[in-house]
Amino acid sequence: MPHCIIEHSNDLAPKPLIDAVYQGSLESALFQPDDIKTRTIAYQHYQSGELPQSFVHVTAKILSGRNIEQRKQLAQLILQAIEKVGLKAISLTVEIVQIENESYAKIVKA
Repeated sequence: MPHCIIEHSNDLAPKPLIDAVYQGSLESALFQPDDIKTRTIAYQHYQSGELPQSFVHVTAKILSGRNIEQRKQLAQLILQAIEKVGLKAISLTVEIVQIENESYAKIVKA
């Protein structure tokens, strides 16, 4: 945990975004390095207001139990890490979503 899903316009390279979101999540000190999962979804067709604009939206899904300050700090650290990528004319957003421990299931196969 967390599962970080990076949605972005297809004019952006995914690797720098993956690296930035991973780093921001790691800097929060809420997760072990091997527990941070990141993936991207690039959108070819989208509209953001009246003018075409590149975008990045990160949804970080975390197990419940973190307080609001920890969740706010995580969102800010991820946002700051993405800002360091140096993207121009872009909309950047981060959302932290809690997953209920009771309804989460996981299997890892080697």
